[in-house]
Amino acid sequence: MSLRSKGLVRVGRLSLRRGGPLFLIAGPCVIEDRAHTLRLAGALTAITKRLRIPFVFKASYDKANRLSADSYRGPGLDEGLDVLSAVKERYRVPVLSDVHCRSEVARAAEVLDVIQIPAFLCRQTDLLTAAASTGKPINIKKGQFIAPWDMKHIVAKAEKAGAREIILTERGVSFGYNNLVSDMRAIPVMQQSGYPVVFDATHSVQLPGGLGSASGGQREMIPVLARAAVAAGCDGIFVEVHDNPDKALCDGPNSLHIGQIAGLLRRLKAISEAVRH
Repeated sequence: MSLRSKGLVRVGRLSLRRGGPLFLIAGPCVIEDRAHTLRLAGALTAITKRLRIPFVFKASYDKANRLSADSYRGPGLDEGLDVLSAVKERYRVPVLSDVHCRSEVARAAEVLDVIQIPAFLCRQTDLLTAAASTGKPINIKKGQFIAPWDMKHIVAKAEKAGAREIILTERGVSFGYNNLVSDMRAIPVMQQSGYPVVFDATHSVQLPGGLGSASGGQREMIPVLARAAVAAGCDGIFVEVHDNPDKALCDGPNSLHIGQIAGLLRRLKAISEAVRH
């Protein structure tokens, strides 16, 4: 497979390219309810159309890796996929969500345009193989415990299982307790795979377990790290957004307010165009 063919990921009607125009993966951390999800999807669709930024909507139907058993997980597979189907039908945008076990993959692939492998599960061979065998594009989030150069082994595993359209996402690395740091060297290192590399600007400011039974975050640092990552040459940006982050049912401390996204995207697009030219 040539680097040229590796660098193209067809997601719905979009063509996301290694070295192409900056693209966005964004949405709420978790599906809270149908109306709320559609409202955020509509706002993001309008903003990205106006700015001419390729856009993939993201929301999780189940957050299976919450720290506390009392934390909200989402509506579950069937109801969640129904909501994501409604987003696709109403706004004509591709959708992405994460899978957590093999039994979910076939059903999820009926709706999702991109199947996401969570960072905690990126080394789970059976899950990765099941997702790759669907023929759908897959987004593999680099684990907080993995060096960027070791992602080549995970890429090879996915390719062996049949994956041909892969996105890799950087989301920081564990640094002591309850803290993550972002090393921008990870972006060009993972781009050596030939596949597009995304920077997750919201999970990178997460403070895992920082609130005791839940994760904290430093959302004021989202724009800082996003600008740095685009300047470092990332191909896409991943941002979780909410209309009231302080009341979000999941990852509110590291979610960006929907009202801030347009201004941030304008700056990121300008940085990306400057870097690429």
